[in-house]
Amino acid sequence: MNPTYEIELTTHSFGGDTIGKLPDGKTIFIPFGIAGERVEAEIVDSKKSFARGRIKRVLRESPKRIKARCPHFMECGGCHYQHLGYADQLTLKQEIVTDLLKRIGKIEAPPVKEIVGSLLEWNYRNTVQFHLSPTGKPGYQRAGANGVVEIRECHLPLPEINALWPQLELEADAGIQRVSIRCGSDEELLVGLESNTPQPPEFSVDIPLSVVLLGPEEDLLLAGEDYSLMQVMGRTFRVSAASFFQVNLPQAEAMVKYVLELLKVDKKSTVIDAYCGAGLFSAFLAPKVKSLIGIELAESSCNDFAVNLDEFDNVSLYIGAVEEILPELKLKPQAVLLDPPRAGLDPTAMAALIEAAPRQVVYVSCDPATLARDIQKLVAAGYSLESVKPFDLFPQTYHVECVAVLVNNK
Repeated sequence: MNPTYEIELTTHSFGGDTIGKLPDGKTIFIPFGIAGERVEAEIVDSKKSFARGRIKRVLRESPKRIKARCPHFMECGGCHYQHLGYADQLTLKQEIVTDLLKRIGKIEAPPVKEIVGSLLEWNYRNTVQFHLSPTGKPGYQRAGANGVVEIRECHLPLPEINALWPQLELEADAGIQRVSIRCGSDEELLVGLESNTPQPPEFSVDIPLSVVLLGPEEDLLLAGEDYSLMQVMGRTFRVSAASFFQVNLPQAEAMVKYVLELLKVDKKSTVIDAYCGAGLFSAFLAPKVKSLIGIELAESSCNDFAVNLDEFDNVSLYIGAVEEILPELKLKPQAVLLDPPRAGLDPTAMAALIEAAPRQVVYVSCDPATLARDIQKLVAAGYSLESVKPFDLFPQTYHVECVAVLVNNK
């Protein structure tokens, strides 16, 4: 039997947890709570300096607590905030971004603008990735534990995806590790089967769709096309099965418009789009500048970028890691746009960015903790932080995108 304690929940942390103290003063992180609540919590993991717990009972409920829509909430690890109304989710995300910039970024009064809420609170995701249970059924990672929760319903994907996934039937021994489903702006469905074997599995479904086997060595088209078409601001992007693209298109559009307003560039400017992906930002920047340079490591995204920006003569693409390419370019661009993965900037990439000394850095981040860390380094190198604007691309979850703009004071 794990020990249980009555815990006063005091604050929220990035990652979906609430924080309290054990009787011995050790910090405990507990998911699915609300600051101000008193809960009976079971210890599920105890480290030297902190512990993790699980709510067994809410003893004093917050007036903010609402009934979750999904029966899998608190068991499935896909959602973290279904027990909060959407306005409270937005307030919480804004507070967490501000707190991280203070604590990690060492910025006394962070210039955080008002968060941009999602037009859709539910059914907004154009791409979903399912893990498979031991019986081959679609599911998600279990909250705070190993294993897969087989699901009966999910309220985050677009309706077209929700109409498809319950029909999926895969043999448990087919070698498929994950299944992704993407719905294009034309409502065409693309299924990606991530496999550890090169042999395609038995696969059948009663509606027309595209299917790609994402194998250990190469990808294999099993049906239809190996890409989706995504529309942003009237422009169509080709996005291959293995490529990353924003999952909430209306919010992606809002973010692109905001970045275009921020960037101080003209027909004399050289701009670097680091971690450029399939070219979401580059496609709108290219007509405004003299020269646009994309840097991307993922092969499928590079192929998509080449197609999506084929019409422009002033665009070049460097294939490789930003930390390898950026130091070799030896350019002095007017602006650098960054959209790195969760880990943020590699130290070598950061050093090369500081050496390039662009007048303006616009940093699009999916992790405000690593954003705060990188902002601190840029400020120490002579940049000033003008603003950070959060965008909620992922309602019901702890995830939040931010767009930060920094200006070189030297």
